[in-house]
Amino acid sequence: MSGGGVYSLATRGAKDVIDHATPLVVDAVGKALRTARGASFRMTDMGCADGGTSLDMVRRAIGAVRRLAPRLPFEITYVDQPRNDYNALVGIVHGLTRFKSYLDEYPLVFPSFSATSFYRQVVPDGQLDLGFSATAMHWLSRKPCNVSDHVHAVGASGAELSTFAAQAREDWRAILLHRARELRGGGRLVLVNFCRDDEGRYLGNTGGVNMFDRFNENWRGFVDDKVITEREYANMTLPQYYNDVAEFRAPFEDPRDEVHRAGLRLEHLETRVVRCPFAAAFEEHGDAERFADEYVPTIRTWNESTYYAGLSAERPERERREIIARYYRTYRDQVARDPRGHGMDYVHAYMVIRKE
Repeated sequence: MSGGGVYSLATRGAKDVIDHATPLVVDAVGKALRTARGASFRMTDMGCADGGTSLDMVRRAIGAVRRLAPRLPFEITYVDQPRNDYNALVGIVHGLTRFKSYLDEYPLVFPSFSATSFYRQVVPDGQLDLGFSATAMHWLSRKPCNVSDHVHAVGASGAELSTFAAQAREDWRAILLHRARELRGGGRLVLVNFCRDDEGRYLGNTGGVNMFDRFNENWRGFVDDKVITEREYANMTLPQYYNDVAEFRAPFEDPRDEVHRAGLRLEHLETRVVRCPFAAAFEEHGDAERFADEYVPTIRTWNESTYYAGLSAERPERERREIIARYYRTYRDQVARDPRGHGMDYVHAYMVIRKE
């Protein structure tokens, strides 16, 4: 992810997704508090990036605790991978940036920061009241293979698609089993994950231009123009997979599954499409150049690092940076010339999970 607070400033849609999930979080807080017995209410925000997109949601969660347990301390652990920009995260949470922190509004709130992936256990057994994650768990623990003719699993087929699906299945169970250990009885998870819905829609594919197909076409064009090699193109496969509803449900429905035996029960699952805010704004202002300048940076925040890593390390750093800049400039110019159908609508599964 981009650092320095760029992620939250550029990804307004990710905040919209979390805002849509906030009522589920507030409801989960109330249910979790009914059986809470600890000296504090403990929450995690997993895959938090720089923390800006979830500030308002955490504020609402604290408010829900305060209404029901006015003097109960609130602990929030922000969780992301070790290479996350923790300087930006700490600055945003502590109100040192343009974002308004909740720390000035509520006493007895204790934030902490963990450079631990959600593919590992984050807090001790039985200590978690509420776990939250949004728009993060589609990132796999590893890339199981390259997709030979696309840059994402949504364009894969045959054995390559099966390999990605198997990795995603293994990773989903691993995530859930770690959370099962962390949660106390009566605790909840609210997970908002990218998905493929029952109509076949997924991020950037809800009608109009298919975003991932356009990514792929542009990189193939760079191969044809001898800007990058076939090997570099193959290495640009994003280590992501979007589960469908059945894949999300599977571990909860089989009593023999480890997840079910660990006590996790799926209370709620629905899919929602949240409109791309830049495409929606374009319908109002009609300025194609402005739309392109706002839309492309939000994409760049989450896929640039993978594309850069796909380029050969034998290239000088300056050359690699120039290729990346040229790629996004190409995409930006395409959108500005013909903005019709472009946009990154968010397609998520909204889940609430209970620990028995």
